[in-house]
Amino acid sequence: MKQEDMRVLKQVEIAENIYEMTLTGELTNELQQSGQFIHIRVPQADLLLRRPISLAEINHQEKTCKIIYRADGDGTTAMSSLGTNDYLDVLGPLGNGFDTSVIAENDTVFIIGGGIGVPPLYQLGKELKEKKARLIFLLGFAKKSVSFYDTEFKNLGTVMLATDDGSCGKKGHVGHLIDEAKKVYGLPKAVYACGPSPLLRSVEGAFEELEHVYLSMEEIMACGVGACYACVCKSKKDPTKNKKVCDEGPVFKTGEVII
Repeated sequence: MKQEDMRVLKQVEIAENIYEMTLTGELTNELQQSGQFIHIRVPQADLLLRRPISLAEINHQEKTCKIIYRADGDGTTAMSSLGTNDYLDVLGPLGNGFDTSVIAENDTVFIIGGGIGVPPLYQLGKELKEKKARLIFLLGFAKKSVSFYDTEFKNLGTVMLATDDGSCGKKGHVGHLIDEAKKVYGLPKAVYACGPSPLLRSVEGAFEELEHVYLSMEEIMACGVGACYACVCKSKKDPTKNKKVCDEGPVFKTGEVII
């Protein structure tokens, strides 16, 4: 884990209130696993808590990383005002990411995301593409205007899309795509998912017979390093015990925690 004032190389609004920010710094050398996150001190003095933001892309050669976030609160709105050569106080990498060691060449993999849970799946997809896996992305958004990275994901594999209002892809939430994907592509070797709890519960229920299912939880965090116990969830094996999403997660194997 490293703390650094990372420089903003570029920031663009890629969808309605959705921003892609490219950062550079030595901290990128520490970023090794998709599904991990960085903890950002937002550029507003009265906002004391850092914001956890997942990593959308890591480029070690260029010493850059990309984050994608929605500007829907004071902190993220303040972040959206930054431009080239501004700096952000960043702590990371934090948390446990996706286990890709189980994937071999030609394995079919389902990668499922909803809303702002989609960004970390891009770096995951890039890593699995290098393994020459067969990637099926099941992505859901509220509406077309807040969807993003359609072309980028299509460059990695097959994309199945859903929107709540039907403005793009299949009408309904992304969970509606699961049965269709299973019929077309069969049972995958592994499933990776990130998004709100209802989505993760749908994924867990749909693949109960599958050994390799990995779920990345979205949770409000304070310290981000496991000290404050503000982001706990219950262990499924022993509900009297808690697991901390920030340092024991955010990625858990199915069956580990109660979602």
